[in-house]
Amino acid sequence: MAAIKPSIPRGMRDFSPAEMIKRNYIFDIIKDCFQRFGFLPLETPAMENLTTLTGKYGEEGDRLIFKVLNSGDFLDKTDVNTGQTIDAKKLLPQIAEKALRYDLTVPFARYVVMHKNDITFPFKRFQIQPVWRADRPQKGRYREFYQCDADVIGSNSLINEFELIQILDEVFTKLNLNVTIKINNRKILSGIAEYIGAPELITDITVAIDKLDKIGKEKVIEELKEKGLSDDALVKVEPLLEFKPITVLGKETATYINNLIGNTAIGMKGVEELQAIFSLTTNIPLQTAKFEFDLTLARGLNYYTGAIFEVKLNEEKSTFSGSLSGGGRYDDLTGIFGLPNLSGVGISFGADRIYDVLEELNLFPQENMSHVKVMIANFGNSTSDFCLKLLHRLRQQGIASVYYPEEAKMKKQFEYANALNIPFVVIIGEDEMKQEKVSIKTMKSGEQEMLSIMQLTGKLKSK
Repeated sequence: MAAIKPSIPRGMRDFSPAEMIKRNYIFDIIKDCFQRFGFLPLETPAMENLTTLTGKYGEEGDRLIFKVLNSGDFLDKTDVNTGQTIDAKKLLPQIAEKALRYDLTVPFARYVVMHKNDITFPFKRFQIQPVWRADRPQKGRYREFYQCDADVIGSNSLINEFELIQILDEVFTKLNLNVTIKINNRKILSGIAEYIGAPELITDITVAIDKLDKIGKEKVIEELKEKGLSDDALVKVEPLLEFKPITVLGKETATYINNLIGNTAIGMKGVEELQAIFSLTTNIPLQTAKFEFDLTLARGLNYYTGAIFEVKLNEEKSTFSGSLSGGGRYDDLTGIFGLPNLSGVGISFGADRIYDVLEELNLFPQENMSHVKVMIANFGNSTSDFCLKLLHRLRQQGIASVYYPEEAKMKKQFEYANALNIPFVVIIGEDEMKQEKVSIKTMKSGEQEMLSIMQLTGKLKSK
């Protein structure tokens, strides 16, 4: 039998140990921040029932859900009339009852409803797991990728929005990325739809506006016209698409925005909520992130009802143009699973996109990019007992250590340490054993010194 050339599906990736160390660097920063803000860890299964996911992300989102064929002979009890054109939408429920999760928010809402009697509200959870989307693979867009989510559910307080903004600021500050946190409110977008006389088209309007950065104003207007907006409505929409982001949302600016969206009650409520959030960021300023209100920020997901967030990169040297994080308020996502009126708000970090940007800008730390702190060189059987006892002692002290498994030339052993970015190599010959000391070489500088065992552990712990 001929050998099969190994491959993986498009949009999926392997990660080498070196890449995993960098990815874990990102995950650790995000996880640490989530935990310090009081969020608790949670995991949900890779597969959900298809009915759990469909209808939650809009028409475009539903098309990108990876469906999983039923086990066994999935066509056994399927009504398929051969010779006729097959209606995929009618056939799908018969052959696929499950799907890979599209995001972490809808499964979270499902979890909350199923475990409502075991949860203390407000419930703050974080989740770092992969999601899958049947999208066209391209740079920064994959079919399997990780999301790092934090949500608060069971509270209407805008303090939750403020804390999530603080988390966004802190994480990107620690990653040394210059970003802008953009904010809008779905109530304002609903006010716009009401003002132009097309409240029933709110979903189409938000989906189209969400593409403004990608396709430009003229294409957005063209899409809105195709969706049924009248010429009068398009005239009212056009100045909104030209709105420039602002960094201060005071009383005068709020009045101007309210006038711009026709002073609709729901739109004015959205402006009022944003004013409260801006007031909080004034009292406790952000560290490095810029913060601005962008009237054209829409985010395409159907379940958002209040504040919505998106994080954009401000690095001219980067070719990346998408968002690094996003999220928003959803007032009744659990209602679709039978638990109405439970408001939540959350954010999600795109870890894979962050990785690509850090790699492109060479912002990963150059030091400590290896889990292994020290390697003990192998000089053969005469020193192996001493080396293995030292190895055990170092590991007991919490120092990640390895012993080169076979006797080899020192050049080869040093090359091995360098290839794995191991910063120190311990050399133990017969002379060192007699003195109960070791020689330690710093691989980066080439410097070498003789230390006692106690001095060695102290040095390694301090680095």
